[in-house]
Amino acid sequence: MSKSRWSTPATDALRIEPGFRLADIDTRSTPGYDGTKSHAAEALAAGAAPLSDLQERLFAQSVAGTATGSVLLVLQAMDTAGKGGIVRHVVGSVDPQGVELASFKKPTAEELEHDFLWRIEKRLPDAGRIGVFDRSHYEDVLIGRVRRLAPEDEIERRYSAIVGFEAEAAAMGIRLVKVMLHISKDEQRDRLARRLDRPDKHWKYNPADVDERQLWDEYMDAYQVAIDRTSTPVAPWHVIPADRKWYARLAVQQLLIDALEDIGPSWPEAEYDVEEEKKRLAVS
Repeated sequence: MSKSRWSTPATDALRIEPGFRLADIDTRSTPGYDGTKSHAAEALAAGAAPLSDLQERLFAQSVAGTATGSVLLVLQAMDTAGKGGIVRHVVGSVDPQGVELASFKKPTAEELEHDFLWRIEKRLPDAGRIGVFDRSHYEDVLIGRVRRLAPEDEIERRYSAIVGFEAEAAAMGIRLVKVMLHISKDEQRDRLARRLDRPDKHWKYNPADVDERQLWDEYMDAYQVAIDRTSTPVAPWHVIPADRKWYARLAVQQLLIDALEDIGPSWPEAEYDVEEEKKRLAVS
């Protein structure tokens, strides 16, 4: 098994503390981790087994009707920061039957007739599942704030609404793992350029991303405010430097393992006589 090179647990190294300033974070740093890219590749492969085992135990409890907890991974980031890679390389290592993935795009006409959390609440993971929000309710205080899609007093109301909503989710047994993948503006430009250089990546390129880059500072301010206003003991934010994809993936994997270990799922006990079933099966 790959030697752990976490000098500080990922949860502690990445959790936001009072006085946090997004501008102070080195997006190429690897907080709490002393290994290299090759070490991280080994660790990510090694970590897939315990993550899968914990998730299977949780899912087994949901099938048996004994599950009391679930995990919700909230992924927020500027475009190209690696959300898709997290879903594919980290969440993709577990049984997809036990995963509920939601990606919140521009609200539909029906969704706009309700409070902004209406569509979010419907996608909270059931007990025994891992939910993944690839973008989330935070879009409503990020792009909503930057692009002035709602009045200022409504944006202000949403921060407290999110805090209350997440507190209720936590009380329901949902472990919230809120992650901002933090890349630099230069790194985003390089990743967008690579998409343009590769025909097999053209489908991932959106010309609107260049327009959003013109508002980079405004987005960073919006993230700072959102994190400050909504990081709570039951739903803390974790900011992950994401210029190095290998570190971001390993960090999210560790955060998920920690959340599942906190739940402590165990295999459900059989509701039938195992020995009797062995006999019946042998003569069938």
